[in-house]
Amino acid sequence: MDIAPFSRLGRFWRGNLHTHSTRSDGKLPPEAVAEFYQDAGYDFLALTDHFWEIYNYPVTDTRALRSKSFTTLLGAEIHAPVTSKDQDWHVVAVGLPLDFAPWTSGESMQAMSARAAAAGAFLGIAHPQWYGLTTEDALSLPLAHAVEVYNHGCAIDCDRGDGFVVLEDMLARGQRLNAYAADDAHFQTPDAGGGWVMVKADALEPELLLAALKRGDFYSSQGPQIHDIAVVDDEVRVACSPAISVVVAGSGSGSRSAHGRDLTRATLSLDPFGEECYFRVTVTDDKGRRAWSNPIWL
Repeated sequence: MDIAPFSRLGRFWRGNLHTHSTRSDGKLPPEAVAEFYQDAGYDFLALTDHFWEIYNYPVTDTRALRSKSFTTLLGAEIHAPVTSKDQDWHVVAVGLPLDFAPWTSGESMQAMSARAAAAGAFLGIAHPQWYGLTTEDALSLPLAHAVEVYNHGCAIDCDRGDGFVVLEDMLARGQRLNAYAADDAHFQTPDAGGGWVMVKADALEPELLLAALKRGDFYSSQGPQIHDIAVVDDEVRVACSPAISVVVAGSGSGSRSAHGRDLTRATLSLDPFGEECYFRVTVTDDKGRRAWSNPIWL
């Protein structure tokens, strides 16, 4: 059974998909934001400034910040009124063209997301716990590629960084979405460098990274590395950096786990998961940091 991204050719590239600069409400200019991530060992960055009228609807042009060892994806955090709780929508759109048209009066987030998807963007349902996004709201965005399951800025600033409840509910209702972690860094607080994606692609090129994101060829992390996930007969075999636990959880309450010190391999039964079900892998290190696979469908 092929398990993306581990059965794919290429190598893993570390990147952040949700970040802000002085083009909207961030503290640092784009150049300083890119410098921070490059110095922190990242391979790529998407600056996703708020696509609001008060900021002149920016798709921040970061092409001049690219080099042979670091690249950028163009994007924005797009908004439209209103969710069922009278909040502005927040959707991360990575891969937008620089001339993406502003929101117009009366345009719904569903219509705006459709425009972004048609323009080639990867769409992430941002920080659902932070602003109380309901599952019904999330389900109304059928073109979304993934749910932001960890938002470091929200975790740091208000203890609302989790998005797994919305993702799991959507999966239980038959939707097939992926899961990504991100910073949502504004650099007003220690909100940078806490969650990222590891994207597998043949080269560090924006087009290849974007295509891999849309295919789901990535996993997410706060620190641990997942080297491999393989399904052999009725077992899942996980290889990872040293960990204290490896958990396989999926549909309903089904789960299996391994615990120890410096675990680098675990073999777990898939008996709790029937046909046409999914599971996902979580690896936790001795500092409590986690890495998450995307849902894997049987």
